[in-house]
Formats: sequence, C-alpha cells, structure tokens
Amino acid sequence: MTAPSPWWHPDRHADRRPALVARNRITAALRGHFAAADFIEVEAASLQVSPGNEAHLSAFATEILGPDGVRHPLYLHTSPEFACKTLLAAGERRIVSFARVFRNRERGPLHHPEFTMLEWYRAGEDYTELMRDCADMLALAAEAAGTRRLAYRGREADPFAPFRRVTLAEAFSEVGIDLLATVAPDGSTDRDAFAAAVLATGLRVAEDDTWADLFSRVLVARIEPGLGIGRPTILCEYPVSEAALARPSSRDPRVAERFELYACGVELANAFGELTDPAEQRRRFTLEMDEKERVYGERYPIDEAFLAALALMPEASGIALGLDRLVMLAVGAPHIEDVLWTPVTGGRR
Repeated sequence: MTAPSPWWHPDRHADRRPALVARNRITAALRGHFAAADFIEVEAASLQVSPGNEAHLSAFATEILGPDGVRHPLYLHTSPEFACKTLLAAGERRIVSFARVFRNRERGPLHHPEFTMLEWYRAGEDYTELMRDCADMLALAAEAAGTRRLAYRGREADPFAPFRRVTLAEAFSEVGIDLLATVAPDGSTDRDAFAAAVLATGLRVAEDDTWADLFSRVLVARIEPGLGIGRPTILCEYPVSEAALARPSSRDPRVAERFELYACGVELANAFGELTDPAEQRRRFTLEMDEKERVYGERYPIDEAFLAALALMPEASGIALGLDRLVMLAVGAPHIEDVLWTPVTGGRR
C-alpha cells in the first residue's frame, strides 16, 4: 500500500485547506465573542518551572542556560492554567488565552503532542456560567464553519440544541454502579467495594488497580462513547478525588465543582469551580505526584510561586477547551492532524 503524501505536499494541502481556513474563521469568531464580553486576552509563557501536577500528564522537559553557565530545568507547559490563575491573583477579572500547549506520550486521532488550548476564567462568577459559555462556543464554531451539525466518525450532535446535563453518579448508575457509595464524606474512596461493583459489570479488574484506575476504566469503556450523541452533554459533579484543582461542592462534599463537555462522544472541555486553598492544593499536588512516581517512576516539581499566588486568588471559575477538537467536529474531520496547519512530524497514528 502506498504511504500517504506528507501534509505539505500540494495535493494533500489542497484537500486539507478548506478545514484549515474554517479553523481560522472559528478562531476569529471566538476571539470576537470574548472581546465583546469584556474578556482580556492574555499570553502565558510556555516555559514553566512545573508543567502541572496531574499524575497522568507527561511533559516535555528542557533547561535554561543562565549567563553564568548554570543550567536550570524547565518544562513546556501542558496548560496555561497556573499562569492564568496567577493573573487572577494579580487582579484580572475576566481573561482568555489561546495557548499552544505540549503533552508527551499523546498521539492519535484526538491527541497531538502540540495543540491549542482555549482557556477562560471568570473571577467572582459561578462555574455554571461556563456551561452557558460552552453553548455559545459550539454555536459560534458551527456558524463560522457553515454547518448545522457537529460530526465525528459517524456520530453527530446538534450544536444549537439544549445541552443534556448528567452527574457522574447518574452516569455510573446507568451502567449498574452506585459510585458515591464508595466515596466517603472526606473524599476517601473504598477501592474493594468499587472493584466488586466494576467486576459485576463485566469489566476486568487487576490486583494493582486503584480506585482511580477503575473509575477511568468504567468512564472510558461504558460512559464516554455515549455522551454527546444527538446533542451536547455536560458531565458534572466528579468525585473530589478526580478533581485535583476544583473546590468541593457546597451541596455534597463527596463531589467537586467540575464538569466536562462532550459532543459526538468526544471530550471537548474541562471546567472547575477553582480551588483557592494553597494548603489543600499542595496536599492534592503531592498525592498526584506520588501516584505519578508509582506509575511512571518520575515526578514534577511543585510551583511554589503559583501556590503563593493562590492565596491571593479570588473565587473564580475556569475552563479549558480543546480548540483543535472543536474545529474537528465543526468540519467533520476524522483526525486532529486534518485541522492543524503544520502537524508535528514523526508519524501520524
């Protein structure tokens, strides 16, 4: 079988170009929307002392060479989140960032090592405001692309339809698992009880699986494929152990103010009512890095400047949306590299 032409071959570029031009229209529409809503666009430095402290995110490491010849480790950020929250601590109220971000170990139809993360933050506003923002984003993207539907590999969603809203407890109940029965009021989890419930659904359970491993397995295998079919879905109220940067819900301490947006079975965005307690944030970061060391044999430093700024940060809500994925669904592209002007070389998967 003949290998496909590289992305820069004129014939292939001609095939890709309509989607790329649509990407530009979508980006312009979103920028205009945020400007009209009094958001300030900010630019976060890509080089950071910590790339983030989530156990299963892998970063690109580099170093800075000082004038004295001393080398200091740095990382390409996996998100502009730390920088944006620091700007909220500095006094900004509504900010938006179209950031190039970098994640290692990730490549496939929906993943690329370098991609664009659209993040925006609202100081002093509830995270449910972000749900309304998401509705605007999907409608704007569809209009800019000249379509009335979002599509991905045979699955469709109406970007103008009212969102379905479902909690994690409801979603797990639909597959036969009482999720919150295995979560205590202090957020601790009962791994063995959860494992028994997962086994009863027919999914495998390994001896070394943690509660978080099993949570992810059920989510990926049984829940995510059916989300956002026909109309977009908001999946909300994550267990606090699965929301390292979100504050607990005032309604139920077992769950956090976190939601994810899905369309066509694809996760598009991840949102938080932001945690602003630096001591609690440090504790959670440490737990995440302990898990990272257990699984991958490495850990990333904690950004002390970020934790210091967090003590000054006002209550806020924030969200990260994968711009490339949104463009994919708006133009019906089957692979993320179809909507990137210059994909990273090294093999498409």
